[in-house]
Amino acid sequence: MKTPKVSRRDLLKGAGAALIGTTFSTRVLANAPPPEAVTPALIDAAKKEGQVVYYTSTDLPVAEKVAKAFEAKYSGISVRVERTGAERVFQRIGQEYSSNIHAVDVVNSSDAAHFIVWKRDGILLPYVPEDVARFPAEHRDVDGQYASFRVWLSIIAYNTNLVKPEEAPRSFADLLDPKWKGKIVKAHPGYSGTIMTATYQMQRDLGWGYFERLAKQNVMQVQSSADPPKKLDLGERAVMADGNEYNSFELKERGRAVEPVYATEGSPLIVGPNAVFKSSPNPNAAKLFQSFCLGREAQQLIVDVGGLRSVHPDTQDKPGRKPLKRSRP
Repeated sequence: MKTPKVSRRDLLKGAGAALIGTTFSTRVLANAPPPEAVTPALIDAAKKEGQVVYYTSTDLPVAEKVAKAFEAKYSGISVRVERTGAERVFQRIGQEYSSNIHAVDVVNSSDAAHFIVWKRDGILLPYVPEDVARFPAEHRDVDGQYASFRVWLSIIAYNTNLVKPEEAPRSFADLLDPKWKGKIVKAHPGYSGTIMTATYQMQRDLGWGYFERLAKQNVMQVQSSADPPKKLDLGERAVMADGNEYNSFELKERGRAVEPVYATEGSPLIVGPNAVFKSSPNPNAAKLFQSFCLGREAQQLIVDVGGLRSVHPDTQDKPGRKPLKRSRP
């Protein structure tokens, strides 16, 4: 089958249309359980268990800040953060379950499709923290098995020491300009759930031929979606073709030479849910940690210090950041 050529006109034809992320529409298996508040009994039971094992694809410094905040609030319960790329998280859980190993309590992945698979396989625990009942419907599973812990975009960005603002790319089409050959860094969909999701959205809307042309730009290939902003910061590449918006925010706000760009074609939207496993070795601590992660305190924390977006109705954007509704056409 011949791959169609992608012209700049073709790429820009869809300008103004957002690249829509994975939603939580799945087959309804049962009614969601009623929302549950954090009670003294739950806290006592969680403290007796003493720990939570958290598998996540969130960038490690952000995940550890959430863990430390939980440990400070609930003394006596430790959080063991196991961080790797989302596709590796998915593989690891699959391998553990096939070997009848149940080591994880709570999971977070930047590939929302993983939760559809885990739900289908019947390994997630229906559990609705009190705050989740107030989330937008599209950010909570209809059967109460998972909900959005974090939301962000996969964006373009550039190093301001290497690229003048007036010369910076403004679209995905711009990245195909010969002047960027050997100057672009990109993350890998085989490792990163963010990039897997972004790649799906982009090939759907721009066509696979776009990636074939981008590949001819001698792109530096890295693994995690957290890596491209860091490569820009180090000056190893001038432009990133994709990567975490939240790492770009964090670097820019520390005075580093990283500037986010929201492509005119639209920026892929990434949703990273949290869920508790039925076979959790620490079921009460898992519920308590899930409630904390999806509550206002942790949700505001990931906004303020993590650069992420939250769907919790009581959180506020950090001043100086472009609101999500203005970041996507």
